[in-house]
Amino acid sequence: MSDTRNQADYLQKAAIYDSLAQFYKYTNPNYHMHFYLKHLHYMNKAITMIRTQPQLDLEEAKIRVLHTSYNSSNIDFYVNGKRVFRDLPFNNVSTDLALKPGKYHIDIYPAGKMIDSVLNKKLTVEPGKSYTLTTIESMKKMRLLMFENLPEVQRNEAKFRFIHLSPDTPALDIAVTNRDVIFQKVAYKQATEYLGLTPMTVDLEAREAGTKNVLLSMPKLQFNQNKSYTIIFIGLSKEQPELQFISMEDQKMVPDTTIL
Repeated sequence: MSDTRNQADYLQKAAIYDSLAQFYKYTNPNYHMHFYLKHLHYMNKAITMIRTQPQLDLEEAKIRVLHTSYNSSNIDFYVNGKRVFRDLPFNNVSTDLALKPGKYHIDIYPAGKMIDSVLNKKLTVEPGKSYTLTTIESMKKMRLLMFENLPEVQRNEAKFRFIHLSPDTPALDIAVTNRDVIFQKVAYKQATEYLGLTPMTVDLEAREAGTKNVLLSMPKLQFNQNKSYTIIFIGLSKEQPELQFISMEDQKMVPDTTIL
């Protein structure tokens, strides 16, 4: 008999003996006390089992890191003093890292140089959630943003969203090439909602908000069924590195890296 069934059995017996104790409360004090003690006995057994039963582990969270800080060297990424991602270049994304739910201390160093960190930050991850962490700004002013990923997709559909991380680029309208706008006025550091669609390949473009001025073309973007995508604008409009985009799949997968 399983622990869960034992608990239910003890609680059921406790309830029966409580009913009998109440029935004899005013007519037969001896029976009342007899059944009341049996009620207490089974209640205590159920409570003891609940207290000694091992608690189920909360579902782990996972993170990935995208390095979008322009004018920056490769980076090493530390969680609670442990290096988890090594030598991550600009416009590259790490593998997934599983973390137990809770609070963590993050440090970022220039790759191979654990002397002065370029960023330190505390973050909290919630059970079962997936996050993209993005470095932004220049190396000297580096910041870290946190975006929740939503990889679940309705059966046989696809979905996608955009995140604007180009610091000198104005707000953007995202449109089908030469056609209608699908996301309006996406500002720097802003993520759009996810948009569901039938799986397809489509030509999109990023325009300066409220105009027809195309700042970046995105031809032949492919959205496959049962997949979720995050498309991120990085780089600069007026300097190097030039404005570009990265398309990443929000995967439902077993993380590649050991849980901390």
